[in-house]
Amino acid sequence: MCNLYRQRATENLSRIFEASPLLDLPELRADIYPKYDAAVIRKAEGRRVIDVMAWGIVRTMPGKSGKPIAKAVTNVRNLESPFWRSTIANPAQRCLVPFTSFAEPRPGKDPATGRPANWWFHVEGAECCAFAGIWRMSEGRPRFAFLTCEPNPLVAPLHPKAMPVILAPEDYDRWLDGEAGDACALAQPFPSQLMRVA
Repeated sequence: MCNLYRQRATENLSRIFEASPLLDLPELRADIYPKYDAAVIRKAEGRRVIDVMAWGIVRTMPGKSGKPIAKAVTNVRNLESPFWRSTIANPAQRCLVPFTSFAEPRPGKDPATGRPANWWFHVEGAECCAFAGIWRMSEGRPRFAFLTCEPNPLVAPLHPKAMPVILAPEDYDRWLDGEAGDACALAQPFPSQLMRVA
């Protein structure tokens, strides 16, 4: 699953997404891992706003020993799960997650850093795009996750399990405002001919 993405257009989010910052945006990391703070776009009082939330909605689940364990869920695949259904059904709990590229694990180590290597996926010619996200209050603060779907032909050979749901700009309002069934219909693989991998 996608557990690393980049967002290198923070200073341009207002222009790209026609959104107003809710507050003075703190300095955010460009490489975003689970639990990191990141910018999201949501609706407030009928307008798009830029907010900052932590990546990963915390769920408490039974552990192997029977004791409950808390897990930060970053990717949402089962849209029919009772845990997610009510959140997705409420347009106020949907958001756009801006990104410039996303990673999936690649065999071996990165020769430049010595860390695990990644494939990086980009949307061709786009300054910044958006994943279909949801958010809710969790452990006293707003946290987000984004939807995943079947991988497209570019992603599948490298990561056959899933890919993030990438929205076309003309579908932003449909995701943010639409009826639940119409919004969930957007959980489709993004056209591979519009993407590249490095």
